[in-house]
Amino acid sequence: MKMLVACLLWLSVVPAEWLSNMDAAREIATRENKYILLNFSGSDWCAPCIKMKKEVFENAGFVSLADEKLVLVRADFPRSKKNQLSKEQVQLNEALAEKYNPSGKFPFTVLLDANGKVVRQWDGYTFESQDKFIAELTKTLSGQ
Repeated sequence: MKMLVACLLWLSVVPAEWLSNMDAAREIATRENKYILLNFSGSDWCAPCIKMKKEVFENAGFVSLADEKLVLVRADFPRSKKNQLSKEQVQLNEALAEKYNPSGKFPFTVLLDANGKVVRQWDGYTFESQDKFIAELTKTLSGQ
């Protein structure tokens, strides 16, 4: 019985869906009256990015908040040959970086309104815990 409960709990925390196209994200955000959370990541080489993904973006509290209030976009910049993105996706990510992350920081997370206007930025993953990031994000979203 304990195993069944554990399995059901595990299945109930489905990772949030991350888009890779900002135009699609803006359309959804406008239609659903949500904000856009844009995360710049080096998924296969940036240790803080990997840690943030695991500790924050896969956290049940974040997933719940994201489902309710956010459209998620990840601009990934992998280095490993096996993880390379299509040329089209690289161009999309580079355009996002030019506009929202010209300094090339990783991880770098930006909260945007549906029109693409910056509401708040988080530079790196220096938080003491995932709860702090989620609390800061929740506070920012409720203050708008």
